[in-house]
Amino acid sequence: MRPFLLCSFISLFLVHAACLCAEVSPDYQFDSKGISRAVLENYLKHSVTMTAVLEHNDFAADGAYPGREDDLRLIRNIKPKLIGRAIYRWGREDTINDPRFLEEAKKIAAQIHEFDPDIVFQACLFEIVTPRVNNIKIPDWTFRVLGLPAEDRNFRYDDMLNLNGRFVNHWGSSSVPDISRTESQLWFIFLSGFYMEAGCEAFHLGQVNLMDMNDPNLSNWAKVIGHIRELAKTKTRRGWIILDAHTPRGGMVVNGKSLIDFNSFPLRVKEVEGKPMEGVLAVGYADSLYKKSKGGITPSGWECDSLPYLVEFDNFGIHRTPGESTINEHFIWGYDEISWFHLQSEEYRNVWLKYAYNWLRENDPNGFLQMPIGRVVTLGRGQPRERFRANPPSEVIPNGRSLEAAIKELWGR
Repeated sequence: MRPFLLCSFISLFLVHAACLCAEVSPDYQFDSKGISRAVLENYLKHSVTMTAVLEHNDFAADGAYPGREDDLRLIRNIKPKLIGRAIYRWGREDTINDPRFLEEAKKIAAQIHEFDPDIVFQACLFEIVTPRVNNIKIPDWTFRVLGLPAEDRNFRYDDMLNLNGRFVNHWGSSSVPDISRTESQLWFIFLSGFYMEAGCEAFHLGQVNLMDMNDPNLSNWAKVIGHIRELAKTKTRRGWIILDAHTPRGGMVVNGKSLIDFNSFPLRVKEVEGKPMEGVLAVGYADSLYKKSKGGITPSGWECDSLPYLVEFDNFGIHRTPGESTINEHFIWGYDEISWFHLQSEEYRNVWLKYAYNWLRENDPNGFLQMPIGRVVTLGRGQPRERFRANPPSEVIPNGRSLEAAIKELWGR
C-alpha cells in the first residue's frame, strides 16, 4: 500500500473509532432546558441509595456511621451517577441551623465532584414535620418566591397541619404537612433552596399522596414544584432539578403532563410460600408500580407512554413477628425490604440482586433498580440501629455486606 493511502486509511480508521466511542459513551449532560429521556435513564441505570452521605456525623439523619472514606472509595470504584437520599431531615429539623451541617455537605459534594462532576446528589423533602421547625427562621427570599411580604419570624408548625386533623400526629408526635397550606409551601421552598446550596440537583418528594390530603387536583403541588424549578435555574449547577416521588397511583399527571421527571416506589417483595425468607417480584403484587407508571408529557417536553421509574429497597421497620410470614404485603417475612435483604447470606444477596435486575429488564423496561449502598435496617425490637453497607467488611465497617463487586459486575455488563 502506498504511504499516502496508508495514512489516509489510518486517519479514516481513527475517525471511525472515535465516532464509535462517542456513540457508546453514556451521556450525562443536561441543562436548564431539561433532561432527555436517554440521559435520565443513564442516571437511573446507575442509581444508588446512600443515605446521609453528605451529612455531618453529629447531625446525620440515621445516626453517625463510620467509614465515610471507604464510601468515597466505593463511589470511585462502582461509579454511580445518581446518589439517592444523600441528605435529608426526618425530624430534628433545626439541626440545619448549625453552620456545620451545610458546610459538611458542600465539602463532601465537592470531594466527590472532583473525580466525577457528572454525579447528581438527591435530597429528600419528606412527608413529616415536627414542632422543631418552630426554631428555624424563615429567610426573606422564601416569602418572595411565593409573592408574599417578608416577615421577621420563624416557621409555625401548627400552620402546616391539616385543619381537619388529618394525619396530625401521624408519626407519633410528628405530623404530615398539608401541601395546601401556605406554611407548608414556605417550608418546602426553604428546604429546596437550602439543599440546592448544598449541591443537590435532584429531590425525592416522598409520599406526595399523604401530603395532598387537601389537594385532589394537585394544583398546590404544581404550584410548589413550579417554584422549585424556577429556583433551580439560578441555584443549581446546571439550572435543572430532577424530581421524583413515591407514586402508588402511578404518577403525578395533571392534564396529560407529569409534574415530576420520574416515578419511584419500594420493590414490594413477595414471600415465597413454604420457603422462609425467600422472596420474588411480581407484576400486580400489593401496590407495586410495575407496569403502572403513567405516561404523558414530561417537564422536559418529551412524551412517553410510561414514565421511567426507580424501585428501591425500602425501610420502615418490622412487623410484630419478624421472621414469620405475614399477611401485611408491605413486609417481607416480617421485615422491611432492606432489613430482609441485610439478613440474607452473601450468596443469596448477590444472586437475588442479579435476579431483580434482570426481572425488571424482562418484565418492565421502564423500571430501574436502585442499588442499596447504605440504609438503616431494623433487625429486632430492642436491638440497636444498624446500617446496611455494601462495602466489604473491614475494621471500620465490620458488618459490611460485600455487595460492591456484584453491583459493579451488573453495571459493567
